[in-house]
Amino acid sequence: MQTFLATFLFFIAVMAAMAIGVMIHGRRLQGSCGGTGGECPCDEVAQQECEFKRRVAQRKGGAG
Repeated sequence: MQTFLATFLFFIAVMAAMAIGVMIHGRRLQGSCGGTGGECPCDEVAQQECEFKRRVAQRKGGAG
């Protein structure tokens, strides 16, 4: 039971740290088509929309 509790608390702490990191950096969470710039599994129209959103975010000083 102690192992389970320790593991559970560890995961809660990690999730809290990730949430705080997102709040501090002020970035929005993004899906696969708006993410890190890898291959996008979306259709061509969605890829163009993602690229447009990425450019707008860069102009506003956001991450992209």
